[in-house]
Amino acid sequence: MWILDAAAERGGIRFWGRGGESKRVAYTPPFLFTLEDPHLHRDMLDGLEDRFGLAPCRVRTIFSEEEGYAITASRKVAGLIEEQSGYSAKIYNLDLRPEQRFLAGKGLTTCAFPGEDRFATSFDRSLAMMEIGVADPPYRSRVVSRMAVDGKTITGSLPEMLQELATTIDDRNPDLILFPHADYWMPLLVSSAEELEILLRISRTGRYSRLSARSYWSYGRMVHREGALIPEGRCLIDSSRSFTYRESGIAGVLLASRMTGLAPNLTARLTPGTLISAYENYEAILRGIAVPFRKWDPEETRPIARLREADKGGMIFQPHPGVYDDVVQVDFTSMYPSIIVGQNLSPETVAGGGGGGFLASVLAPVLGLRLKTKTLKKEDGRYAGMDSLLKWMLVTSFGYTGYRNAKFGSIAVHEAITRQSREILIAAKECAEECGCRVLHGIVDSLWVAGGDIPRFVRETEAATGIATESEEYRWIAFLPMADGTGAYNRYFGRLTDGAMKIRGVAARRGDTPPYVRSFQEGIFSLLEQAECAAELDDRAGDVQELFSEAVSGLSSAAIADLVITRRVSRTEYRHRCIEGSAIRAYGMAGVAVEAGMEIGYVVRDGKRLIADPPWEATTADPAYYRVLLERAYEEVMPIFSWEISPSSKGGSS
Repeated sequence: MWILDAAAERGGIRFWGRGGESKRVAYTPPFLFTLEDPHLHRDMLDGLEDRFGLAPCRVRTIFSEEEGYAITASRKVAGLIEEQSGYSAKIYNLDLRPEQRFLAGKGLTTCAFPGEDRFATSFDRSLAMMEIGVADPPYRSRVVSRMAVDGKTITGSLPEMLQELATTIDDRNPDLILFPHADYWMPLLVSSAEELEILLRISRTGRYSRLSARSYWSYGRMVHREGALIPEGRCLIDSSRSFTYRESGIAGVLLASRMTGLAPNLTARLTPGTLISAYENYEAILRGIAVPFRKWDPEETRPIARLREADKGGMIFQPHPGVYDDVVQVDFTSMYPSIIVGQNLSPETVAGGGGGGFLASVLAPVLGLRLKTKTLKKEDGRYAGMDSLLKWMLVTSFGYTGYRNAKFGSIAVHEAITRQSREILIAAKECAEECGCRVLHGIVDSLWVAGGDIPRFVRETEAATGIATESEEYRWIAFLPMADGTGAYNRYFGRLTDGAMKIRGVAARRGDTPPYVRSFQEGIFSLLEQAECAAELDDRAGDVQELFSEAVSGLSSAAIADLVITRRVSRTEYRHRCIEGSAIRAYGMAGVAVEAGMEIGYVVRDGKRLIADPPWEATTADPAYYRVLLERAYEEVMPIFSWEISPSSKGGSS
């Protein structure tokens, strides 16, 4: 059976195939635990043996193998074991999803047939699909006035619309449903159908599991995950909220499912970091390695001198602000994962153990698949989604090694990776200079070089590091300054040899830039891309000035929708008055609850008085406030017209 969905039931697991085929297997997996000195806990062990049955076993970890016990009991019992042992007991395989554990233990996975290669570039993904939509605005409406199924509008009373939707689902029997803002609308639709006694089989069984809403910090920012109703037997994707779907499409969601042994209902809702963790858990079970419930090897206390030596960061060569002609950007492909695999880095190997490292061995096939899809997508766009998923999983695999709760990570591994990356970038810089190239900028896994024998530099660097590279050629590129005049490492733009503009770190790329301001700055770049070389940029200065004047004049007639500022709020209460706080209060007055980590949109009505309105209530905007945003977007670009361009040196000076 090609497994579409899986869910734990009392005493077993239910699997679903395409079309609604299902199968139940009995399964009650034990968890494992070890004790430093079992003789000290004989009374506890006897009690567990009498109550639940206790089986002595060998517990294999990535570090070693030791004597332990297997017990089929609840999580509460595991907590009591920890407590009664004075927290000397180490618990394993406790918080794994039963369906993942069953599949990995049998060498099976979801979205695949038995025996199928999880890392194949091509696989069967034929699913009966349907798209549902609610026309009403989410979060500020609890009324459904109009729906659509595959683009066909459904109108009428709520009972009539729900009945038509239910009939369509029964007739079409979809395996996968795309539903924008599903996590908001589903509770309302399901509860309304129950009250009206309409059999709405979005879940093939009528049952749903619940994913609770929560706000959490991730990579330095607050993120909010909506609560969700997860159907059984079908895959439901919130196409407006799913990061995995947005970045990698259905192909990425299904590939993530194949790699992790989790149903696509889950992989569509999990972050790349959680996916890489789930993948590592699957691989551990597959290899007979116990997965620790808690992390027992936190970072040790070290003198400040040793901490400085450890080098926890990547290397950056700060650019000199200016405009440069004929520049090549050389990027190492998946540098950090390549270092992990190439250097056999894993918690047990950096601790002095020999043999193949767990982390390196499980990332190797992911890295290999990424290199394949990266090549294939250039010829066939169908591989782009798979490649995007793998890119995100590999990117987060590095960060996850240093995460405090990573089951197979450690600070020592994290530091070893960054140390190697520094050495690689420094060696690449030296190689470039030996080839007569001028290094203009470098950041972690990329170098910008000009002049010299660049093909030779690329060949020798790849040969020395064993890491593949990709290159982009610029006709010209501008590295922008920070407030103190020194070069910004992440703010630049330039014209590629194919005529396209590459833009990073400026208003047109930032998510909180209102559409009107973004469109203005994109207009500037449309003018600049006409320049074949740096010396021709000054010819566009007058046109850019005129564009700015037109944008300022047009503010008074700009559509409200084009002035919406979208930001992710890190908190819901502020000590001091601010625009975001005003917007949150306005949302509350409109009956919309805002949670930390949510993205909200607002229009600034009065910048001086710090008054903002939700987009649906906004009727006016503060021209002075938005003029300041236009000026900032304009001033980001204007330095290129004040730099002196020297064709001979291909550089700029401020």
